[in-house]
Amino acid sequence: SGTGKELVARAIHALSRRSDRPFVAVNAGVFAAELFASEFFGHEKGAFTGATENRKGFVEEAEGGTLFLDEIGELPFDVQVKLLRVLQEGEFFRVGSTTPRRANVRIVAATNKDLHSEIRKGTFRKDLFYRLNINSLVLPPLRERAGDVAYLAHHFLRRFADENSKEIGSFTDPALELLVRYDYPG
Repeated sequence: SGTGKELVARAIHALSRRSDRPFVAVNAGVFAAELFASEFFGHEKGAFTGATENRKGFVEEAEGGTLFLDEIGELPFDVQVKLLRVLQEGEFFRVGSTTPRRANVRIVAATNKDLHSEIRKGTFRKDLFYRLNINSLVLPPLRERAGDVAYLAHHFLRRFADENSKEIGSFTDPALELLVRYDYPG
């Protein structure tokens, strides 16, 4: 957590031929299992109580671009099957529909879980893991990347100074040293 997974996913998207198309970031761990399929694939009007109109899901929102799935290890098992279909067949079904829809989307997935262990426990599909695991990057925690601290601190200083219309030029040397020495436990 907090290693910059989404930042890396955005960089991959920005440097790709899909950069002019949407980038959609989703934290798979925040949805209840029964809601995730509807949010991910969309739904048809009348599919369930409260579905008063057709709705695109994350896959359609990211059409032609990149769908970043953070905490993919939290994805409910039944949704994993449907995601596998998107990766293998390039199609999906909205909740409440029997009409297949085409999907042209790059999936970038991230997790802080050991997916090999999750596969052994039976909570993550082995076939989905191998479909997703074409290229892997390991992002070490910030406490192992002390050289990144000054760069990140200056980035956020500029960003928040601009957002708040403040004139803050830099950090004092002692403040920057304190940030670099910090353990970043979380």
